[in-house]
Amino acid sequence: MGAFVKLLDLLLFIYFFFIAIVAPLFDGQTALPSHMFPPVLVDLKDWYTQEYGDYLVSEKPHFFVGLVWLELLFAWPLSVLSLYAIAAGKSWINTTCLLYGVSTLTSMVAILSEMQGSERASDKLLMLYYPFLGFAVLSILRGLLPHSGKTISIGKPSAIGRKKRA
Repeated sequence: MGAFVKLLDLLLFIYFFFIAIVAPLFDGQTALPSHMFPPVLVDLKDWYTQEYGDYLVSEKPHFFVGLVWLELLFAWPLSVLSLYAIAAGKSWINTTCLLYGVSTLTSMVAILSEMQGSERASDKLLMLYYPFLGFAVLSILRGLLPHSGKTISIGKPSAIGRKKRA
């Protein structure tokens, strides 16, 4: 079980690192005015929108903007906290992962339902969104697994497992 939790922590650490960078710089452009971002990021978003045909990013329907705000104000801080919790071996990683996973799973179900129901999304676009659904499930799974003080953290070892020396 310990090796599985370590592998899951490593996968989630990489994912949370990606989200910590991408959410404010890319997804933030959906909810905030474009002039707040460097032109290179705005151009990247425009390229992505045309390349993948992401009509939700280009048209900005109200429900999608609301989900982006949820991501920026709730899920993004949880991803940053989860990064720290994994790196430092904190026991509250279960809580942050569970909260993040349930929030992201709910958002992804709404987004993917819209895409499937409207029949406007290409297979290429759907294949870009489905991994986020998978990582949400992995995050929920990590939140439900027991935290073991014996698991090795990515960063400095936790003080719980060390013996005090006189």
